Amino acid sequence: MGTEEQRRQGERRRQGEQHRPGERRRPGLAHRVPELGALELLLAVARLGSLGRAARETGVSQPAASERIRSMERMLGVTVLERSPHGSRLTPAGALVTDWARRIVESAEAFDAGAGALRDRRDSRLRVAASMTIAEYLLPGWLIALRTERPDTAVSLHAGNSSAVTRMLLDGEADLGFVEGLGIPAGLDGTVIAHDRLVVVAAPRHPWTRRRAPLEPAELARTGLVLREPGSGTRQVLDSALADHGGLAPPLLELASTTAVKAAAVSGAGPAVLSELAVGEELSARRLVEVPVADTELSRALRAVWPRGARPAGPARHLLSLTRAR
Repeated sequence: MGTEEQRRQGERRRQGEQHRPGERRRPGLAHRVPELGALELLLAVARLGSLGRAARETGVSQPAASERIRSMERMLGVTVLERSPHGSRLTPAGALVTDWARRIVESAEAFDAGAGALRDRRDSRLRVAASMTIAEYLLPGWLIALRTERPDTAVSLHAGNSSAVTRMLLDGEADLGFVEGLGIPAGLDGTVIAHDRLVVVAAPRHPWTRRRAPLEPAELARTGLVLREPGSGTRQVLDSALADHGGLAPPLLELASTTAVKAAAVSGAGPAVLSELAVGEELSARRLVEVPVADTELSRALRAVWPRGARPAGPARHLLSLTRAR
């Protein structure tokens, strides 16, 4: 028996378990209960005694209001209003339907109030996790802008490497993350918000700063460097770029922050690979010198990320829009 036929038989069996032979499938509530707008309109008519005034109060035209009432009567199978040149009044059935409608509308108002409270609680805080370069050089400006536009939102920021950001998002400890690696980490969705370039830098006294030709990738690969730790976006990009050239040599120093790597390079501890965002001031002041590298792609995308299927909402969505605007 073919796979498709087996699938059909399985579907028929499942349907048979849910609906016995001869049993009519009952339509859902949406097909049996009037919509909320029609119930609100009926309550307004009962209170005001006029379909026209009720239409104005609920923000619809009188023809649309008449059609809503007729549609309700067709659905219920009873007449709820008697219309005359002097106004509209409830029929006995309409009075009973109005009592039921009032309970439904009150429940809907309670539902709306509860949902609003949930939104207020969500909007009162924002937990952000960001890899080091973004946290140090990009996020402060975005968060200042967010504070100006949403002063009542309390923001907490955790700075770590891209692996730590991923763990926090997957564990529900952050609402929005920012990473610098090669792609979107497993289990997350994301979008590119900016691009960045990694540069090889060294203190002015280092021999590489006096080279006339660009540094060959193989020489970079076999030289001990001052590096970020494994799991950082910078390290991921560098590992990938030099994989075909023997991979990275053991590091001179392995440090957990961009600031620490930069300080070590300025002190002359050894050459380093850092984001262009992080070393602009040092390059301008000649505390560090950029060393060109031949035939090596050291650019990367900076991404906002969030748990897969959970699109950012509230202040997280607002912050995401600010990153794109800038």
